[in-house]
Amino acid sequence: MQKPIAFLLGSDSDLPQLEGAFDALRQLEVGFHVRVLSAHRSPDEACAFARDAAKNGVKVLIGVAGMAAHLAGTLAAHTTLPVLGVPAEAGPLRGADALLSTVMMPPGIPVGTLGIGSAGARNAALLAARIVALGDEKLAERLRAARESDRKKTLEKDNKVRQQFDC
Repeated sequence: MQKPIAFLLGSDSDLPQLEGAFDALRQLEVGFHVRVLSAHRSPDEACAFARDAAKNGVKVLIGVAGMAAHLAGTLAAHTTLPVLGVPAEAGPLRGADALLSTVMMPPGIPVGTLGIGSAGARNAALLAARIVALGDEKLAERLRAARESDRKKTLEKDNKVRQQFDC
């Protein structure tokens, strides 16, 4: 299976926040890489991964980091591939600092920043899948089917609530 999406984490402590993202990609049958490469602790390796990603078949990079959160920006500085940033919910500010570090990039080094923590990670995975689907009609169809499934589940919940409250 090809792996067009790569998650790079600043720390393995961020892994639990990514389980929903990994599950979403597995359900869509999209392969992915997961690496722990820090912008601060292993910058040479993080930069090399970003530089070599395209020739290794990666189409979208997702940088996940907490606190100072320079990983996504570091990746974006070393590739022209789309880079998505997920601020990890960590530290005393619970990801608010990471959000600001990830979203405030200088002109010319774009990072698409998602929400903090698990919800942001899942949305990053789905957005990355949508980007990959621009060149993969089968994946685009799986995304449409997943959206329809979510719609039906929501309507089932609506029906139950309406019955409960006699609406």
